[in-house]
Amino acid sequence: MNFVPVKSKDGEKLMPTTPTRAGMMIKCGDATPYWDHGVFCIRLNREPSKRFKQEIVVGVDPGGKKEGFAVKSESHTYLNIQADAHNGVGKKVEKRSSLRRSRRSRKSPNRKHRTNRMANKERMPAGTRARWDWKLRILDWLSKLYPLTHVCVEDIRARTKQHQKKWNTSFSPLEVGKHGFYAEIEKRWQLLTLQGWETKEIRDRLGLKKSSKKLSETFVFVKTLKLQISKC
Repeated sequence: MNFVPVKSKDGEKLMPTTPTRAGMMIKCGDATPYWDHGVFCIRLNREPSKRFKQEIVVGVDPGGKKEGFAVKSESHTYLNIQADAHNGVGKKVEKRSSLRRSRRSRKSPNRKHRTNRMANKERMPAGTRARWDWKLRILDWLSKLYPLTHVCVEDIRARTKQHQKKWNTSFSPLEVGKHGFYAEIEKRWQLLTLQGWETKEIRDRLGLKKSSKKLSETFVFVKTLKLQISKC
């Protein structure tokens, strides 16, 4: 069942309600419907009967091509999202650089060549930063619909190589930059992380089978969040 996000008359985010109850409130004039990026929501026209809120967590499953998000409490799953990974920025930056170099060989408007100001400095590639900023924007949007309290991320760990500094710092766009992403989450919500082996143990305990199709529209990972919430 899909639940409907609810806001109070003064804009406070309340616990989601069922579509049936939301329809009754709209019919009686107690609520006004509206859409927020394709999600149906309601805004109350009266004082709510109660403002009690349960803990609500967003599960984040990062991926190279597809990413999963799920909004869930201990009792209900409110929303599942499968989003395309933001992976086109690196190619655009490379194309921009190539076009700039070609303009310098012609009589075309271009800025003068200058030394690389970022040389020998620790920096995050533009494509990698765009990936993590994309996830953070989705979380900010979800926080406008639901009273979020926790964010649970499946932590990414990749194998490193000894005596290869360049490999260890740039081997994966999913590994690089995650600590900055975690720091931004901790400023807004409480951060929870799960390792890959932990999600596997929980899946086995619940009798869930992970699909071998990476692009399939299934949400096995978020079903494990109920156990993680109960630990808080």
